[in-house]
Amino acid sequence: MQVICISRGTFSGGSELAQRLAQKLACRCVSREDLIEAATLEGIHVGKLEMTMVKPGSFSGRLSLEREHYLAFTTAYLCDRAKEGRIVYHGRTGHLLLPGVSHVLRVRVVADEDYRVKSVMQRLKLDRDKARRYLNDVDEDRMRWVHSMYGVSWADSGQYDIVINLEQMNVENAASVLVNVSQLPDFQMTPASQRAMENLALAAHARLLLARDGRTKDAGFKVRADSGVVTVTYLPQFAKTADAIPGVLETLEGIKDVRATMATTNILWVQEKFDHASDTFKQLLEIATKWNSAVELVRLTSGDSENGPSDAAIQAAPAPQPSAAREYNGGVEDDTVEEILREDGGLASTMDELARLGLSGGGRVVSGGQERLVGSLDRTTPYSLVVIGDVFLEKAQAARVRLLRELQSYLGDHVKAPVVSADELKARYLFGKRDVLKMIGFLAAVVVIYFLMFTHQRPVLELLTGATWQNKALASVAVFVTVPVVAYLYGTLAKSFLKMIKME
Repeated sequence: MQVICISRGTFSGGSELAQRLAQKLACRCVSREDLIEAATLEGIHVGKLEMTMVKPGSFSGRLSLEREHYLAFTTAYLCDRAKEGRIVYHGRTGHLLLPGVSHVLRVRVVADEDYRVKSVMQRLKLDRDKARRYLNDVDEDRMRWVHSMYGVSWADSGQYDIVINLEQMNVENAASVLVNVSQLPDFQMTPASQRAMENLALAAHARLLLARDGRTKDAGFKVRADSGVVTVTYLPQFAKTADAIPGVLETLEGIKDVRATMATTNILWVQEKFDHASDTFKQLLEIATKWNSAVELVRLTSGDSENGPSDAAIQAAPAPQPSAAREYNGGVEDDTVEEILREDGGLASTMDELARLGLSGGGRVVSGGQERLVGSLDRTTPYSLVVIGDVFLEKAQAARVRLLRELQSYLGDHVKAPVVSADELKARYLFGKRDVLKMIGFLAAVVVIYFLMFTHQRPVLELLTGATWQNKALASVAVFVTVPVVAYLYGTLAKSFLKMIKME
């Protein structure tokens, strides 16, 4: 079930490397061309999506739904091929379709520009200048495609586990290197990574059913799955289709429950232990209700603590004994493993409470550091806020504060949304006692300024209309200083008032 994704540029030698690697591993080789052909048979207008990348702007209208359909289909396609056995996929950035799956080996193949230009000249019969322009245009289109689809840079080396330059290394030797790398323990499937892939596959197949059914095909959805529980989030304009969602998904194999939530955006809540009776939960509930947002939960564990189901802990669990009477549970067959995964730190109960309130955006467990957390996120989800609660609980207080700041900074660099700690949440987004005092103070300041202005109109007008250069200079300085001050005071007062009446 291991997946090796090779991201290749035009005429970089990536296709030849992928085919040779698949031969060495005696496994299936899947190309982007195979995937596109299958997507076209599905009825997806891939050509229109490609053309949208060339034009500036983002997806809108029908193309946005086409994009969702394409992402769901390609994710399901790769997951289904992976279930059949190890595969080597070569294309643009196939690994971005499988976020949070740790046994995916992510490879980028690059080559010297002169080598690529010569290849284009030989195969397409172009002169050197035209060949170089052709490569630049194709690379630019591919970078736009990846950025529009996934919100990341295709050339970012941090997106890959290994980068191979074929300028001096031949394809045979490069394939041998990748064979050895693929056998490292870091890229072997674990119960946790298998569970992540099964969740992705279930969510993708659910989204496909919604795209194929006439009752829901014209609505936009975000679909997540966790251990058979499928959460479907939709926008208010698609509320009429909500009643049809359970019926559309009822025939999907592996589904246990369907939760439909209306939301215009998502709030991401990262914590190690959840409690739906906590103040943070109540505060988030108030904000989510105001913003019409779904709350997405991520339980972040260190990966080496007793609080979470780390891959190492799962691998160390005793091997399961065969039993015909036991029901298949997604690849996690051992009682010890099940017990590890069951210790969810209140994640399930908090998700249930959010689902009851109609605000659930799904949830999952991420074991590891900040890179693993960001890698597990769906780049297409429109987050409006990221809240980091109690994390790194096994660390000392000073270390917790430092790690929290580092995580907050890292998420701020990778997620296009404000990132705040749970302690900052109330002060920044909810109306409290401090806001009352602040509003009174700013109101008093605004009243005093306006009172002085209107009771001293003659001196003010004389200052502003003075004919001498001294008066003009003094008037300019007065306006330059006074206008920003008044604007700041009035703006802050208005913001506090809107926060008080819960309208932002």
